Amino acid sequence: MRNTDFQAQFTTLRPSLVPFAYRLTNNYEDARDLVQETAIRAFNNCQKFENGTNFKAWVITIMRNTFINIYRKKKNRATSNEPTGSYVFENADNAVMNQGDSNIMMNELNGFIDELSDTYSVPFSLFYEGFKYEEIAERLALPIGTVKSRIFFARRTLRDMILGSYPNLYAA
Repeated sequence: MRNTDFQAQFTTLRPSLVPFAYRLTNNYEDARDLVQETAIRAFNNCQKFENGTNFKAWVITIMRNTFINIYRKKKNRATSNEPTGSYVFENADNAVMNQGDSNIMMNELNGFIDELSDTYSVPFSLFYEGFKYEEIAERLALPIGTVKSRIFFARRTLRDMILGSYPNLYAA
């Protein structure tokens, strides 16, 4: 079955799937989630659907099996043998956040800043560290307008560098 055929048939079938899912779950939000999960599983297995058979029955079978699997998972989690004083829950306040993504991004941004000439990178770095325009102007013995324009050009150059490395960053 082609994706377009599947999508057309499933779209027409969806309104009748929600009430069936509701009868299984007795909760409207869970029913909507079940229909969504069914759509994903059916789409992933649409090549297994044989033309000429009942599409609705096939999808409802997938939904019923999905519901049973989810129900069993929830049931098994609820009857876990984990003691009440779980180590995981007792130490939840001491959890440490993984900062790997942030560190990689900052290293890459610092590399871009290092590529700028000192004329632009020094005022920009000082501004980034929290110095005010007036303080930067005093420290570098430059007029405040020059400091502002250098920071502006540094930002624009950095934006262009980032977009050069990640061309799809602002693609909508």
